[in-house]
This record gives sequence, C-alpha cells and structure tokens, in this order.
Amino acid sequence: MTPPALRPLAAQVVGRYSGCSRYARGFVQGKLLTDPATGAILRLATRAGGFGRVADLGCGRGQVGLALLLAGLAESVAGLDLDAGKIRDAKGAAEGLPARFEAADLALAPVPPCDTVLIFDVLLQMPISAQLDLIDRMGAAASRRVVIRAFDPDCGWRARLGSAMEEAGRRLRRDGSAFRPLPLERLAEPLRRRGFAIQVRPCWGWTPLPNVMLTAERAA
Repeated sequence: MTPPALRPLAAQVVGRYSGCSRYARGFVQGKLLTDPATGAILRLATRAGGFGRVADLGCGRGQVGLALLLAGLAESVAGLDLDAGKIRDAKGAAEGLPARFEAADLALAPVPPCDTVLIFDVLLQMPISAQLDLIDRMGAAASRRVVIRAFDPDCGWRARLGSAMEEAGRRLRRDGSAFRPLPLERLAEPLRRRGFAIQVRPCWGWTPLPNVMLTAERAA
C-alpha cells in the first residue's frame, strides 16, 4: 500500500467541517497539512495494512480519525476529548461515517475497546499517576497497538527549547494547564508489562520540538 496524498485527503476532510466556524475549518486544515504527526500516522497505518477499530484519545475536532476513515485506513473511530465544543464539531463532520465522538475526562473515562489507540500531546498535561494509569488502561483496551505522540524530555537542545516555549505559552494563556512530560521509558513501562514491543521514531519534522512517535505493537 502507498500512503494517501495528503493535500487531496486534507481537502476532503476539511470539506466535512462546512457547518463549523471559519476558525475551526482553518485549524483542521492547518493541523492536517502542517503537523508532522499527520503524515507519520498515515504512513504507519499504511504499513500496518490499516488500524482497524481506532480509539482516538484527546481527539480534538476529530480530524485525524476522519482522515484515517476517508483514506480507508480505519474501520471505525471512537474519539474522546474534554472539550465539548470540539466534540460538537467532530460529530457534525463525522455524519454518515462509522465514527462516534464523546466529551469525556480521560482520567476517568473507560478506553473504548479497539485495535489501535491513538493519543497525541495529552499525557503530559495530566498528573504523573494519571498518565501511567491511562497508559495501562490503553494497553488493556488495544488488541494490536498503542501509538503515542510524546514530548521527549531527554532530547537535548530540542527538549530545552520545547520546555521554554511551553512555559512561555502557559504564562501567556494563564489557563492553569500542566506540563509534566515523562521520560520515554516510563511511558513505555506499562505497555511492556502488557506484552507490547516498543519502537520510538522522531516525529518533529520541520519543527524544533522534541516530539517522537512511540509505537507499541502487541506480539502476533
């Protein structure tokens, strides 16, 4: 299989957000076209022959799950996010597709049974104990794999710059958000205990950030 061409796929996805605000449509388009994770996840799903049933945790407006569905790389998507407004956008965009989106607190909500769990940039906002608990529950729910886009705090100058950028952003936003990135080995630990094999690849693309894609595959 060949990964789908990103621009036509992004246009198809964005078209489904016609009932949303201009800001929401621009956000979805920007994330799909400029976030290095988009291409990385499409390539990974292509190599895997599809992700099967996907649970997208911290799904936002749901654009990654919808891209996987429209590319034929997922059978269904169950998305959870704390932001009810974003979930409303996701539900509207997903009409007619095998996808369901719900507002939920990931520290409390059950992880939907699935073949593949996706979680991008969410864990580091949670207390450490909640991060580890959620990772363990993700491993219990996923029959095939868990994919985490993570901030590597041990990635040299990228980590130092990324931490400084995050701290500056938190001061500007004043939203009380947390920033607790764990070493990659600690993220992997609960998944190793459940029998997953771990691979870590850079996922920073054109950015100076220390983002990586941690993929945990269950033994066949």
